[in-house]
Amino acid sequence: MANSHLKRSPIARAALLSEHRGVLATGVAAVLLVALAAGAYALHGTAGRGAPSALTLLLGATLGIVFERGRFCYFCILRDGIERRNSGPLYAILMALAVSTVGYALVLGVFLPNPFSGRLPAQAHIGPVSWALALGGFVFGLGMALSGACVSGHLYRLGEGSTRAPFALLGATVGLGLGLLSWNPLYSLTIADAPVLWLPAWLGYGGATLAQLALIGGLALLLLRGVPELPARPALRLTPATLRDALLRQRWHPLATGAVVGAIGVIAYLRIEPLGVTSQLGSLARTALDGTGLAPERLNGLDTLAGCATAVVTTITDNGLLIGGLVLGSLAAALAAGRFQPERPTWRGSLTALTGGVMQGWGALIALGCTVGTLLSGIASFAVSGWVFAATMLVGVWLGIRLQLPTWGE
Repeated sequence: MANSHLKRSPIARAALLSEHRGVLATGVAAVLLVALAAGAYALHGTAGRGAPSALTLLLGATLGIVFERGRFCYFCILRDGIERRNSGPLYAILMALAVSTVGYALVLGVFLPNPFSGRLPAQAHIGPVSWALALGGFVFGLGMALSGACVSGHLYRLGEGSTRAPFALLGATVGLGLGLLSWNPLYSLTIADAPVLWLPAWLGYGGATLAQLALIGGLALLLLRGVPELPARPALRLTPATLRDALLRQRWHPLATGAVVGAIGVIAYLRIEPLGVTSQLGSLARTALDGTGLAPERLNGLDTLAGCATAVVTTITDNGLLIGGLVLGSLAAALAAGRFQPERPTWRGSLTALTGGVMQGWGALIALGCTVGTLLSGIASFAVSGWVFAATMLVGVWLGIRLQLPTWGE
């Protein structure tokens, strides 16, 4: 009996080894989640941190799990729609926007009951609309196509073992620094006098919500023709095994994924601040420039505008906790699903990821955020700037795909 495993066929031994690895990976994932919960508990009792930091870490981990299980990468979703004519995954983005639109309307109604007062809701990602915003969105989209993912996509892919992600994130940090260096000229040229357009200031919360949901619904109807026919699935009994497979191994449905992402965005704004994933990276770039004396003595208007703000920092900010939780949550999800697959880096792939990351970083700084901050949180806030960023980013991605930029790193 002790040597019975030696009598198994090679296929059987390989299956047994794979099963053991799966059990080990699931165990490591469980340890990671427990460590994240323990970290949140420790933050809750830490002076200067407290409940907001603890919740930020947990929301980041949840976001990482949802991004990984739902494959919620803006570039991958758009590439499916543009290149493969499969609009199914796009419904994750539309659902996230719809849910966050309704949620933000309720929250904003509490934060700022009178939208006609001439004031803007605190911290909401509502930015000036100018050609600089359009340029930032366009360059960001091109950078997505070249690097193979948006910033948030690279963060969750880092948890899956992507070796391109570190280069893309390094490039994004460099690009954010370059954006800081080019901020003052662009601010004087166009951003300073650009209008800040907020839909509830004209339509009220009810009108703005209906208008935005109508636009999202219209896009959903237009995309229906590109939804592939779903294959028939046999009826399954609900058992612990089937539930485990549905949650941990199978890709989550786009509508479920988008609904959870939208809900997380609403909770984050209600309790902490709008979602965004470039603030900590931008702060690192600003701190580095400040330390070398290369940063301008004054960044005109930057710190007064809403968006993924940057600052000179000496510690991990709440945004840093969010992206740290995102990476670790994605890692836990990838381990449990057997998707943690470190790849061999190549010079070509690393260089295109780095270059695309620089483009994304520069675009994100000029646009005051990325696909999570300016697009998701901005549109949820009823900011016209969010829609402008989305449209110009889409043009950049489309052009990048037509120029076959995604293949440069292959």
